Amino acid sequence: MESLGVVVNPIAGMGGRVGLKGTDGKLEEARRRGAEPRAPERAREALQALHRRTPEVTVYTAADVMGERAVRDAGYDPVVVYDPATAETTAADTRAAVEAFLERDVDLVLFVGGDGTAVDVARVLEKESDDVTPMLGVPAGVKIYSSVFAVTPADAGRIAAEFDRVADREVNDIDEEAYREGEVRTELRAVIPVPVAPDVQSSKQVSSGNVDSLAAGFAREIDGERTYVFGPGGTVGAIERELGIDPSPLGVDVWRDGELLARDASESEILAVLEGPVTIVVSPIGGQGFLFGRGNHQLSPAVIRRADEIEVVASGTKLDGIDALRVDTDDRELDDELRGWMQVRTGRFTTRLVKLV
Repeated sequence: MESLGVVVNPIAGMGGRVGLKGTDGKLEEARRRGAEPRAPERAREALQALHRRTPEVTVYTAADVMGERAVRDAGYDPVVVYDPATAETTAADTRAAVEAFLERDVDLVLFVGGDGTAVDVARVLEKESDDVTPMLGVPAGVKIYSSVFAVTPADAGRIAAEFDRVADREVNDIDEEAYREGEVRTELRAVIPVPVAPDVQSSKQVSSGNVDSLAAGFAREIDGERTYVFGPGGTVGAIERELGIDPSPLGVDVWRDGELLARDASESEILAVLEGPVTIVVSPIGGQGFLFGRGNHQLSPAVIRRADEIEVVASGTKLDGIDALRVDTDDRELDDELRGWMQVRTGRFTTRLVKLV
């Protein structure tokens, strides 16, 4: 690879920890709740991994927080080819930056964001009449349903430096307003070439199945002195319903001894009600295997470290479609601590050992 285009959506993922399940149309509310940007740091991590392997590559980027800062921090001398008109960047700025990259005939577009950013990049690339320029995502959004992202930022940098072939992958997006109301409406938005590598994640699969016995088995073992933090998803929701809780389908709920302490809670709201021993209950994302770092940023490193127990639950059918469990918490030390074999409850009395890599 001789040249690379880098674009960063600086607000991607800001709504996650504060309980907004996304930032589209909610930026001011996210800031009011104290949200901090996460995309710039993840961009730096990816670009540093790239620089260690290919320090000589030419990097084209957009000005300031849309890429220039992270590229310089990683050790490159970037060529700035697009400057947004205002500090509050938009999807139109992302598309304009990618158009500028294509004018320079880059070998790869590396973008930092979520599914919405992926759609914006893909829209421009699809307009190419001949060979479509490949793209690769650095995951920074709350929801990652597309199969165009590396598993971690460091993986993205390594893949960008070393890939030698591409394959078509799906760009998916969901309706964020429906998502906030607990409904997932996915839509295939594009099919775009992406570098081939083991550490490019699969598209998210929604796995159903009968989890009633799993939920019943979990409920009968509840410890009245423990505080339970229930993550998003249908499997965990079935456990909550077994306990008499009306779950927030895509949010995080906190419960102890018959009392719902917080519903659809942000990181700060979770931390405020934690007492005594704490159990986090999560189910891996189907097809991807993520326990933390996709769609549940409220379960932050601070929340995870406060817990003394993590219960992983999933149907056998879901586990059959997962090669390994994964985490991406923005805290490398914590990610390393979590790695190893984990026991996953699959039924009333059954469990399965699955490796967290």
